[in-house]
Amino acid sequence: MHIGPYSTEPVTIAKIHEFMKAHRLIQHGLHHEIYLSDPCKVEPSSLKTILRFPVRQQ
Repeated sequence: MHIGPYSTEPVTIAKIHEFMKAHRLIQHGLHHEIYLSDPCKVEPSSLKTILRFPVRQQ
């Protein structure tokens, strides 16, 4: 889960890619995002977004 503004998602995505590499996983398809917070009602620093990556073993 990414917590913070959308502009900092690349940092979280990089951590996901590091985890995948460490566990010999490769991305298998497109990632998608599930937005849990309404940006009109929540401060950018508190936004919650689930980042999902389909993976498979190398």
